[in-house]
Amino acid sequence: MKRFDRELHLIMWAAETDGAGGITDWDILLDGCRKGDRKAQKRLFDRLSPKMFPLCIRYMGNREAAEDVLQEGFITLFSRLDSYAGKGSFEGWARRLFVNTALMQLRKNDALAGSDDIDAARSLSSEAPSAVETLGYRELMKLIASLPEGLRTVFNLYVIEGYSHKEIAEALGMEEATSRSKLQRARIRLQELMKGIR
Repeated sequence: MKRFDRELHLIMWAAETDGAGGITDWDILLDGCRKGDRKAQKRLFDRLSPKMFPLCIRYMGNREAAEDVLQEGFITLFSRLDSYAGKGSFEGWARRLFVNTALMQLRKNDALAGSDDIDAARSLSSEAPSAVETLGYRELMKLIASLPEGLRTVFNLYVIEGYSHKEIAEALGMEEATSRSKLQRARIRLQELMKGIR
């Protein structure tokens, strides 16, 4: 039995490290999930949830809402596995799916409703130096989570996910100028919060 386990481990290691475009461990895992294999689904959940849960917390702002989005995200992921064409990173594809799940939940809760006064937002500026260097990752994530939902969502999409203001505007149903305004307000608010913890 030990020999079999060792051989299986070597096969899985070779699949995981195959750089020649061959079968990877992701391919094996996803194939099992597509066939409805509960063990494969559990392994996929165990592999992705530590990466997707922090993303959900960043968007939702609290653990309970993030857990709901994580669960909904996995339901969506398992139902849409056939739409993953194998082009690009599976984790990247899954990440975008979880971001969209969080955005749908925020829209459902009407958290992104309303728009900012653009003229008032233009007058906001901050000459204060950034204090990000003095914070640890966990502290920074807590500060981001404390932002109001609309500001937090735009900040996450722009700064962390790398969306453009045009993409954010399309995803959230707002003007590009509103997206820029919310980002500016989020940055100013984060700077204010950082000053408070020094």
